[in-house]
Order: sequence, then structure tokens, then C-alpha cells
Amino acid sequence: MTQARSISRYFLISLSCLLLLPTLSFAKSGNADAVGRLMASGSSVQWMTTSADHERVTLTVVAPNGAVFHKEFAAGSNPSFRLQDLGGRLTDGSYTYELRAVPRISAEVKSQLAAARAAGDDEAATRILSAAGINPDALVQSGSLMVINGAFASSDAQESPVTKSPVASSTSSKVIKPLDVVTADDEIIQGSLCVGLDCVNNESFGFDTIRLKENNTRIKFDDTSTSAGFPNHDWQLTANDSASGGANKFSIEDITAATVPVTVTGSAPTNSIFVDSTGRVGFRTSTPVLDLHVATSNTPAMRLEQNNSGGFTAQTWDVAGNEANFFVRDVTGGSRLPFRIRPGAPTSSIDIAASGQVGVGTASPQTNVHVFSSSTADAFVGLGENPSGSTGTQSAFNIGYGGASLGRGAGFLNSRPDSNAVAPNPSVRVFTGNVERMIISNLGFVGLGVAVPAFPIDHSSGAHLTAGGVWTNASSRSFKNDIRNLDATAATETLKNLQPVTYTYKVDPSEHHVGFIAEDVPELVATPDHKSLSPMDIVAVLTKVVQEQQSTIDTLKTRLDQLEKEQSKQQ
Repeated sequence: MTQARSISRYFLISLSCLLLLPTLSFAKSGNADAVGRLMASGSSVQWMTTSADHERVTLTVVAPNGAVFHKEFAAGSNPSFRLQDLGGRLTDGSYTYELRAVPRISAEVKSQLAAARAAGDDEAATRILSAAGINPDALVQSGSLMVINGAFASSDAQESPVTKSPVASSTSSKVIKPLDVVTADDEIIQGSLCVGLDCVNNESFGFDTIRLKENNTRIKFDDTSTSAGFPNHDWQLTANDSASGGANKFSIEDITAATVPVTVTGSAPTNSIFVDSTGRVGFRTSTPVLDLHVATSNTPAMRLEQNNSGGFTAQTWDVAGNEANFFVRDVTGGSRLPFRIRPGAPTSSIDIAASGQVGVGTASPQTNVHVFSSSTADAFVGLGENPSGSTGTQSAFNIGYGGASLGRGAGFLNSRPDSNAVAPNPSVRVFTGNVERMIISNLGFVGLGVAVPAFPIDHSSGAHLTAGGVWTNASSRSFKNDIRNLDATAATETLKNLQPVTYTYKVDPSEHHVGFIAEDVPELVATPDHKSLSPMDIVAVLTKVVQEQQSTIDTLKTRLDQLEKEQSKQQ
């Protein structure tokens, strides 16, 4: 029995050594030193760039508290990060960084990429980059920085594995070196297994079935496939960086491709990523209710960042939502918010039909842009902004579908009858300052300050264009003030100084006209700007002059009649 236990103990020690061997050598991150070698000292770090064959290098550092440092460095300069860059003392903990070198791309390649973008051909863009020998992902380096007591940990320090005393005979000081154990059969261990230099006798496993225990823990999957057509990538599970200042993290590494496709950093919160039994994925929640569910206490968001390492202009967008609005933010363009939806917006506030027609307030647009509202107080177009200091929502220019203040109808937008509509209905109404200025009725009549136009063009002054095409000026006494008789002498002098001319308009040189030049007419019939004339003013002057001439003619005729009578008596 004792011999059996001795053999079993020897077997376990040998098996532990066997399993330990792959963990002593591990692959570095696939992009280690791809851009520059990290040098850390005290309150600053810098990267000694390994190549100058790039336009610039961008550095992004994220602190444990979420603060972000981002800066671009010109080719030939070494990227660096200092304590002051985040506004003071560095918070102890693990910082992550990313270095991205922007490759040099010729003007010809950029032109080809621009043409591919304009055509919406992403596959062509990929082919162009490949033909130019440009791999944007090859010049990316990421890693971690450790801050202890407000200073960066040295990047050159190395941690040596802990060594244990080798097994020795109880009756001799001669060291017994365990040999590899090769079992050409299945192996069954009815208990727990500890692998690593720090495993001890009588290890307390708790509920652990397999435990890796030492200062560098790795599990490598070494695929020895050599036949054509069979997958052969080697993979590795890595817990924590081995270098000083490295990250507390758990990674899945593609050893063959020298990449690290998945990483979880230390102290990531519970349910950072959660997949439920239906396949729904939660970010920061264990109860996702849709295929993708993002939950956070302040503005859950998604960033879409196109960097310039692929030959295209860098552009960053954020898509986010909170209690104030759902929005798209143009980060590159100064964090403007070109698109916003407020909570409580009604169904089909904006609705794009399969035909491409856009409905605003309707799910069934009938034209390219169809705006509809059943409210008597809604305007469908508003242009302008609030006056300085104003807190209202009044627009400088509105075209509306509304009630007493904003009109009702809009036939080309809503052709259905509406018993509550303000006559005429349907109609199009134009407002400024919430005052109706113009209406186009269902008969096609245009009213200017007239609620119900009775003529093809009807002005609030009473002037109008008749159906026969005759323009009628407003002339009612009720529209006028300061009424005086026209002085005959002034009218006569004005008529004398009117100079009739013939002319053509510049916009239509083929048609000749007879008239006057506004700048040359006397003040009595001139407009304030001296750019136009009122025919009624000329008619009034002519009327006064004709009246005076007729009065003179009547006087002369009376005298002539008297002279003729006197002469007749004398005969």
C-alpha cells in the first residue's frame, strides 16, 4: 500500500512537470513593439518608434477611471504620455493604450480610394489597399501601463518563476530528478489537479478541478495538423501579462496569427458581457431583453470611429440615448448633434416608405415629402430661430396645418376633407410670426392678408386681379388717410416734366414698351426708391390736368358764346 502511494505521488509530480513545460514559454501579444518599444520611468512613458515609414502616430490612453488621453505625433517623434496629460496625479492601477501608425499613402492610391468610396464599393477599396501593400491593422500596438504610488512601473523589470526544491530520497542527499511520464492510454484522475511551480503538498483545492498556480499561467492548444485542408492554428489562454507594468487581464491569443482577438481586463464589472440562454447579449446587464441590450446609469452609447490608417479621412460618430434625447453626435465635427429624437415623439414622426417617400407625422406618404398633422396648432415647416433672449418656440417662418393661428388644410399634403377645417379647405397658408400672410385656396386663389380670397390675387388693401386679368387698385376711402385735392399747378408741372420713352427689358429684349424712367419722373409721382411707378399716380396727374384744361375750355366756350350773341345783336 505504501509502495502504491509512493508510485502515485511520483506520478503526480512527474505529470505536473509535464503539464508545466508549455507554460514556461508564452507568446507575446501579436502586435508587441509593432510601432514602438515602450520605455517607462517615473511620471512618464514613451515609445521608441521602430520605423519612420509612416505619416504620423496616434496614441490613445484610457485610465482606470475611464478618462481618455488622445494625441497625434508626427513621423520622427516618439509618442509619449506624462502624468500631467490627465490633469494631475495619476490614479494607481492599470492603464490601457493603443498606438496606431498611419501609413504613407500615395496621392494616386488616395484618389482611387476616394473613387471607390464615392461608388460605395468597399470591396474595391480593400483590393486597392492590398495592391498597394497597405495593411492598416499591421501597424497597431496595444498594451497596458501600470501605475504604482503615482509612478509608472518600470517596463524592463522581469519576474522570475518561483523554484521549488527537487524531490530527494529520505535516505540519501542525492537529488532525484523526475522523468517525463508518458502514458499510452487514457488517464483518469479522481480528484483535483494542480499544475505549476507553486503547487504544494496537500494543496487545498476547494471546488477547483484543475488549478494553474505560478506567476505566469498559460494554457496552449498546439495543433499539429500538417495535412492540406485541415485547420492548424495554435491558440492560447493567457492570464495576465508577464512583464512589469503589464495588464491584469485574461486573453484568448491566436498564436499562429500573432494576434489577441479577445481580452478581458482585471476588475471589469460583473455582467460586462452576458449571453443568456436564448442567445441575447447584455452589456452591463444579466437580463438582456433584446438581441443586444446595453445598460448603464448615464447615456448608453456606441462609438463608430473610422481612423485614417486605411487612406480615408478620419471620422467619428456616436449613437447614444438618455432621458433628454436619442441622438447622433458628430464627434469629429465639434460634437454637434445633427440628429435628435425627443422622448414622447409620436409614431411615424418620420417614416420612410418602401418607395423612398418620406412621411412626417404619417405612415403613408403620398409624395416625396408628405407632412401631416391632425392637430389644429401644428406647423409643418418652420424656418428661423428664436429672437435674442427669447424662450419661446416661435419660428420666423412657418407653413402650417393648424387652426386659428396657423391655418388649416394644405391640400397637396392632405387631400382628405376635414369638417373642422377653417374655410377654404384644403389650402396652403404661409405665416410669419404666427400671423397668416398668404393663402392659396382650394380654388387656386391667392390671398395676401385675406383669409378667404375672392379673386385670383386678392390683397388686404382691396387691390386685386380679376378673373379677366385686370389689376384693380385699392381705392376705398376706408383704406386712406390725409386725403387732399391735387393742386392743378403741381399736376401741370409734373405732366410737363414727364418724358415718355420707348425701351425693352433686359430679361426680354425682343419686346418693346412705351413708358417712363422711374429715376427721371418728378417727385409727385415718384416712389420712395425711385425704382418703380404706379400707373394710378400718372392717371391722377393726367386727370387733374385734363380737368383744368376742360375748365379752361368751358370758360373760353362761354365767352365765345357771349361774343357770338353780342355780334348777332349788332347785325
